[in-house]
Amino acid sequence: MDHPDTLFYLDPPYWGCEGYYGRDLFNRARFEDMAAQLGALKGRFIMSLNDTPGVREVFSGFRIEEINTVYTAASSGPKAASEVLIMNFKAA
Repeated sequence: MDHPDTLFYLDPPYWGCEGYYGRDLFNRARFEDMAAQLGALKGRFIMSLNDTPGVREVFSGFRIEEINTVYTAASSGPKAASEVLIMNFKAA
């Protein structure tokens, strides 16, 4: 399915929340694996992640755009947050 006209959207576990989806299901080393695989794509991709220094370091070879959002699922109520969109192309 990887063709120049393919667009992939990725929504992996947030940095620092790797274990929330099951023990040993996703670990921090997988981010580096993802960066290597994404670098070899023929198509385009967009990935959303929380904005942390680790995310910015691992994915520094790609375009990173900061976005502001509000997390609403917390029991403490809405909370302003910063996330990043990571991609291998310039968005319009």
